[in-house]
Amino acid sequence: MAGCFRKAAGAALISMIVATGASSAAQAQQSEAAFYASRNVILVIAAAAGGGYDRWGRVVGRHIGKHIPGNPSVVPQNMPAGGGIAAAGHLYAVAPKDGSTFGILTRDAPLAPVMAPALARFDPEKMNWLGSPTTETSVCISNKKAQVTSLKDLFQKELIVGDTGAGTGTHVYPRALNGLFGTKFKVIAGFQNSVDVFLAMERGEVDGICESYDSINEKQPGWLQSRYFNALVQGGAAPHPDLAGVPFVNELARNDKERAVLRFLYAGQGIGRPFVAPPGLPPARLKALRDAFAATMQDPEFLDEARKLRFRVEPVSAEKLTSLIDELVETPRDVVDSVAQYIK
Repeated sequence: MAGCFRKAAGAALISMIVATGASSAAQAQQSEAAFYASRNVILVIAAAAGGGYDRWGRVVGRHIGKHIPGNPSVVPQNMPAGGGIAAAGHLYAVAPKDGSTFGILTRDAPLAPVMAPALARFDPEKMNWLGSPTTETSVCISNKKAQVTSLKDLFQKELIVGDTGAGTGTHVYPRALNGLFGTKFKVIAGFQNSVDVFLAMERGEVDGICESYDSINEKQPGWLQSRYFNALVQGGAAPHPDLAGVPFVNELARNDKERAVLRFLYAGQGIGRPFVAPPGLPPARLKALRDAFAATMQDPEFLDEARKLRFRVEPVSAEKLTSLIDELVETPRDVVDSVAQYIK
């Protein structure tokens, strides 16, 4: 009899705990909904209008609001200065730390404080990473009319490439490959975004660009497939399946130090298109944003629009993105210094 009583009491206690937990979750949801209802949430985009980050930011922004409690309106705000560093600094030190502002940064912006802490005054380990909708592969391409048509040519002939700003792959990768291996990229700055570089390539003002493979296909579908442009070298976490036969940059490494430099240099490709919120958010507010981002990545309407835009959705979770960035922050100083030296 006593045993039956204890079992009944235990079951009642478990039911009470479950009910209390469910009630607390419901209350938290109601609290977040009350905060976000009838509110405009600012989505800071760390790039100029028209480019890949802008397009990714806006397509996520069009769908994430319905997954945030209270269904707020999401208002994009471009902040392109400094290759993403200005937007990161704004989110870190200026933006409200209440969940009413989040952003999309350039893929290499999280690495900037590691390489140049005096210039990039934010701590990537204190930022609240929400996730990334995709991972990427960088590919350097040349116009068919250029003298450089292969990776081998890059060691003997100059290739003029467009640069959309410090901190971007268009700036970092050609400079680093020049310093590491002696390639002959001539980097021309002053372009607002990769669309401007593509137009300059068509006009014959520059010969090429080092850019995300997916971004090239999004903005100029068929370019590489038509063979009007040459794919010279690719880099990232792994070779892209669509770029079979295009040399992978890791093949150029001659020792462990160079392999470590390349891993850090191309780490941004694994970071992809990172979404982030300011540090210091209330835990329930941060959970609401992370849950909303994860739900957006599974949203059929979002996925349908992404397909129409030729976006490849391969989400990176908040936990995985945070872990990757934490790991990269711990990169040995000599490796970081080597990268910083090459991309000046």
